[in-house]
Amino acid sequence: MNKIEYSLDTRQLSSDIVQWFHDNKRDLPWRQSEDPYHIWISEVMLQQTQVDTVIPYYNTFVSRFPTLNDLAYADEETVLKTWEGLGYYSRARNLQKGVREVVETYGSKVPDNKKDILSIKGIGPYTAGAVLSIAYHQPEPAVDGNVMRVLSRVLLIDDDIAKARTRLLFENIIYDLIPETDPSGFNQGLMEIGALVCKPKQPKCDVCPIAAHCLANEEGAQLEYPVKKKKTPPKPLYFAVVVPQDQHQRVLIQKRPDKGLLANLWEFPMISVEPEQDNLDGIIECEMKNRYNIIVKPKDIETTVTHIFSHIKWHLNVYTADISTVGEDGETYRWVKEAALDSFPFPVSHQKVMKYIKAN
Repeated sequence: MNKIEYSLDTRQLSSDIVQWFHDNKRDLPWRQSEDPYHIWISEVMLQQTQVDTVIPYYNTFVSRFPTLNDLAYADEETVLKTWEGLGYYSRARNLQKGVREVVETYGSKVPDNKKDILSIKGIGPYTAGAVLSIAYHQPEPAVDGNVMRVLSRVLLIDDDIAKARTRLLFENIIYDLIPETDPSGFNQGLMEIGALVCKPKQPKCDVCPIAAHCLANEEGAQLEYPVKKKKTPPKPLYFAVVVPQDQHQRVLIQKRPDKGLLANLWEFPMISVEPEQDNLDGIIECEMKNRYNIIVKPKDIETTVTHIFSHIKWHLNVYTADISTVGEDGETYRWVKEAALDSFPFPVSHQKVMKYIKAN
């Protein structure tokens, strides 16, 4: 679809979205500010994360790093620790890298034009549109899943929303619809309608402020939109997680590589295994000797933890083990007292392991 022929009153549609937003918007902490830095933080945190989950993390993060300079000059481990539990840690790393670019290249001022803001690490079209429209009141589109769902239904658009060209289509539609007088209210209104009213499986069409404009509602076809190709199920991966304790009652933790999944976070030693692994004790003993120069005798499975990423699913069988020597630190691993574990940033999966170990 290169050109949309609108069969509805687009000006009234835009007006209804804006009016409803100002009358019904939620009281969220990032809406108390038009600081582009704070809006940037909130939009990054809200990617793939529920609003209620984000609120305490946003408040803590802004309190800890209230200005661009505070975040730019913080050490990465402090940033990751503050982000701990929110997941998708590459968001935090890219946010800090982007903020450093703003400090170094733009004199600590978030750019107010599309070309420059899109050049910043970690900022894509959605975040750029959100910052430009909310902080700088520019009529730029901010297209997320909520927005595509609402407009797919209103305009009966059957293009696959998983495809990049469909996102461009929605951006062009918003350029047609967004009012120059209140682009912030329009973009946030579309997002809010998607979050609270035009829900994926149970849309509340009876209270929707734009139901009168909605072609899917008119045809009773709301649940057929948006069109999206089903994702491939995440690939299962299996690991033995070993938590050895030395004679000083310290446990062993390992820092992940500085690139890739969960980069620079800490974890308990993980050994890749098969679902029904033969000679598992022998494999664990050999790996722990080769990696950390310790001899362990793993006990029975203590607990099992599962964690789903977008493309893989971890199955973690957790073992404890005592060693008869004093552990020695290596370049990427340390022996630490249980009480000190909280000072290290761990991914959610290993926070679950830690919680179990502390409780038992």
